[in-house]
Amino acid sequence: MSEIGFYHLRTMPLDRALPKLLERAVAGGQRVVVIAGSPERVEYLNALLWTYDEASFLPHGSARDGNAASQPIWLASADENPNGASLAMLVDGASADPAHYARCFDIFDGNDEAAVAAARRRWSEAKAAGHALTYWQQTERGWEKKTED
Repeated sequence: MSEIGFYHLRTMPLDRALPKLLERAVAGGQRVVVIAGSPERVEYLNALLWTYDEASFLPHGSARDGNAASQPIWLASADENPNGASLAMLVDGASADPAHYARCFDIFDGNDEAAVAAARRRWSEAKAAGHALTYWQQTERGWEKKTED
């Protein structure tokens, strides 16, 4: 079964946390698919990754850009893996088949009670399916692993 990490945003919004997670993944030689809740959100994230830091660059693309095979980071609004990613980062409550990836990151806003409740449901479903689960909580010092199942 696949590993699914639940990432509870508390101190930093997704707009700042996602690029940092992507930087680490790409620096480690990983290919990533970011699955968002809508095509509009994909466009927003596409713009964000161009502008989040003047001193950094995250190579990425989406269906609008094409050439998926050459993109280390692919942005999508559905479960697709055209760049051969081993990691999926799920935002906005998006879902993916964990069997298609070595690891999934389920990133949710801890300041939104509905998002927390939905993440708890996804945790229960993933646990029942037999996936290896970890729970990470964002703190002032960074990400802290709180539990494993």
